[in-house]
Amino acid sequence: MVRSDTNYDIVLIGAGIMSATLGVLVHELMPDLRIAIYERLDKVGAESSAAWNNAGTGHSGFCELNYTPVLENGTVDISKALSIGAAFEVSKQFWAYLKEMHHLPDAHLFINDIDHMSFVIGEENVQFLKERYKAMQPYALFEDMLYTEDHAQIMEWIPLMMEGRDPNQKIAATRMEIGTDVNFGAITRALIQYLQSSERVSLFLGNQVEDLCQTKDGIWEIEIEDRSNRKKTKVSARFVFIGAGGGSLPLLEKSDIPEGRGYGGFPVSGQWMRCDNPKIIARHEAKVYGKADEGSPPMSVPHLDTRYIGAKQALLFGPYAGFSTKFLKNGSYFDLPLSLEVHNIWPLISAGFHNFKLTKYLIRQVFQSDDDRFEAIKKYYPTAKKEDWKLAIAGQRVQIIKKDKEEGGVLQFGTEIVCAQDKSLAALLGASPGASTAVSIMLDLLNQCFSQEMQSDAVKNKLVQIIPSYGQSLIQNGNLCREVRKRTARILELIDTKRYSSSS
Repeated sequence: MVRSDTNYDIVLIGAGIMSATLGVLVHELMPDLRIAIYERLDKVGAESSAAWNNAGTGHSGFCELNYTPVLENGTVDISKALSIGAAFEVSKQFWAYLKEMHHLPDAHLFINDIDHMSFVIGEENVQFLKERYKAMQPYALFEDMLYTEDHAQIMEWIPLMMEGRDPNQKIAATRMEIGTDVNFGAITRALIQYLQSSERVSLFLGNQVEDLCQTKDGIWEIEIEDRSNRKKTKVSARFVFIGAGGGSLPLLEKSDIPEGRGYGGFPVSGQWMRCDNPKIIARHEAKVYGKADEGSPPMSVPHLDTRYIGAKQALLFGPYAGFSTKFLKNGSYFDLPLSLEVHNIWPLISAGFHNFKLTKYLIRQVFQSDDDRFEAIKKYYPTAKKEDWKLAIAGQRVQIIKKDKEEGGVLQFGTEIVCAQDKSLAALLGASPGASTAVSIMLDLLNQCFSQEMQSDAVKNKLVQIIPSYGQSLIQNGNLCREVRKRTARILELIDTKRYSSSS
């Protein structure tokens, strides 16, 4: 073991969208702090942030039906869609600021406008979508949403999905023209490249964090292995952020903070059916989300999805869920068994018992044939031809399982920050819609772990410069929401900004 004399203020574990976002926020708000970023792969943003490893949907709550569940009283709960929609507007403000400062590349390399649509089949689902539309439309975040049950109108919007469809089939759709497709891998690489331009930031690729422990004086000692030569070193830091995607849980366990006990992880892999026929790709320009099958995880909501990877347009359908014991796409099959400890075995067993439908769903997905996958496509694209589609492996996600007093353990979707009591370490667990809401999540982390610094006038003034709506509600303040959208649309070169002010 080689002991390094290097001391950092902050160590970021993982070079994905979360660490990149936190690193830039810290660098902008507290520029004197020394930051080190450690990434086990030899590339930045190559795991969950990579373009083909996630849906690339700028999650805004526009089309994702799993964000608007029906309550026991029959009403549609839109609270999660509102919070996600507002959080994505915060992310766009952050990117717009960096674009104005010339820290991000041409906007079309990382964000493009694309219709966000919901599409449902059957009387019950049509009624749900109608009620959802009525609940969402009064808010400025969703006021531009359109709703129709008319086949001709839907044909105009998404002709590929309507050709060959039964004209008597009961269907409905909503449309938001101001949706976006985001290449989070491109954003991550640009953010890291900007950080590398500073003498206060160091990036170490191909370096895996093996262990970390806290000394009596509160400093974290971090053991790192260079994967190219197996050389091990130790560095120290006052604050550690574990933002390693599926690799966060094992590192949280190694930190041995009491707040991390009782957490487990349930890995879910993803697969796409990808179309490479340029004639078909050119005929569909929308992200169209449907309703998930009963028992499926939120990341498995089916969608026929236009993507922009660089300057190239692509089309995919999925995702199809699968199961692997890996916590990372580039991880080990021993990740899940090695994560089992006394403190989380019962929560894992309990969560499995209480989520039997999910278990059945994943078993069905794992044993799906190519024909089964193709039949799922035809529900959305009736005239699809099998030869135009091929299977592609997407990213690996680890859903949170946490201890629960009543049920023993619960499976929790979304993301969660786990903080040490002394605020010297924080870990981000969970999955979608993390990337789209990364800025809001990292601001919450900073307010928890750097509360004193965040209260200074200098930081507050800088925050308003970076995020003009900071400290105000984009849900309650409709005029502010419209102003913010108009500004970010102009800077990020999105669609005609007149649409953003149509109701102002």
